[in-house]
Amino acid sequence: MNIYKKFGVSFLVVIIFFLAGIFIGYSGRSEIDKVANIFNKEPSFDAPVDFDPFWKVWNLINEKYPTADNVDDQEKLWGAIDGLARSLGDPYTDFLDPTETKEFEELLVGEISGIGAEVGVKDGFLTVISPLKDSPAEKAGLESGDIILAVDGKTTLDMSVDEAIDNIRGKKGTTVVLTVADIESSTTRDVSVVRDIIEVPALDTEMVDGVFVIHLYDFNQNSSIEFQAALREFLNTSSKKLIIDLRGNPGGYLESSIDIASWFLPSSKVVVRENFGEDTDEVLYRSKGYNIFKPGEVDIAVLIDEGSASASEILAGALKEHGIATLIGTQSFGKGSVQELIPVTYNTYLKITIAKWLTPNGISISEYGLTPDIEVEYDSNIGLDNQLDYAVNYLNDR
Repeated sequence: MNIYKKFGVSFLVVIIFFLAGIFIGYSGRSEIDKVANIFNKEPSFDAPVDFDPFWKVWNLINEKYPTADNVDDQEKLWGAIDGLARSLGDPYTDFLDPTETKEFEELLVGEISGIGAEVGVKDGFLTVISPLKDSPAEKAGLESGDIILAVDGKTTLDMSVDEAIDNIRGKKGTTVVLTVADIESSTTRDVSVVRDIIEVPALDTEMVDGVFVIHLYDFNQNSSIEFQAALREFLNTSSKKLIIDLRGNPGGYLESSIDIASWFLPSSKVVVRENFGEDTDEVLYRSKGYNIFKPGEVDIAVLIDEGSASASEILAGALKEHGIATLIGTQSFGKGSVQELIPVTYNTYLKITIAKWLTPNGISISEYGLTPDIEVEYDSNIGLDNQLDYAVNYLNDR
């Protein structure tokens, strides 16, 4: 064979093997190397997790899904981060994408228009913690413990708490339809609620058979000041019997609950513990020592129910465990976690649970709620407030 032909054949074979090598090498790239036009693809930490499946799915979506181009890569990333937040299984940890961040910031500077009900997750279901007093939710017949199955026909099974709230809120005068279930009767019903501007009263007072009653509806910025005025009103009576009614109180500011507890607890007594998990010291919130009552001077009962949550549970738990008050009613809701809002980018946030609230004796409010000293179920059939009546009689018999 001609030497040039031999050389040509050999050269062709080399080229074929060279190109085959390039093809095999190119097709055998890691999934992350196949991703184009994405910055900071590699994790900035030593991760004991194989990220290759994530990038493989990313590439498969872009390659296979017929209309993948209709969703830009940034939106896909927001969705992936949202899924990461949801993977914790914590209903109060949530990622706010740019649209949700804008809506959240608008809420901070504007009036809140909604139905006036606090909602949370209990046993995996979106649940009404409590309808606020005189709110559209209360007038429409929503009750503490109602499970919200759908909002305007959209299932809540995959919604975070923040998503549900966004769907329930809306312009004043518009109507939202909630499909709710009563877990005891296993029945469902549609509840139409007309949205309105929500104004929450802090408290009101009354005298019942010689017992002074403070109905505390919320722990807002003015609650501690109004509670102080209510105590002054109580001191101007001849009564030595006091009921603090926390039923249907969904909570609010931690500082308000500490201030109110401080009227009954000596200085430095623990009101609540903030637990950040293992290997981290707890933060102890202590009484400010406003206490104006001598030991045993006043008999106190605190009313709680499944609508008592968060700051309500902090106050009730502190008064119970320090021997200040007797808890009467039913098991509280069990909402005792602390969230922090952290900016991720200039227009996105992560709202993440960073700690759990524990009672002074170390009982987790989220896991257990509060068990009353005396259990009294509310009886809606008798037309009277049997829980309040029981508490009044209990104190008068002491």
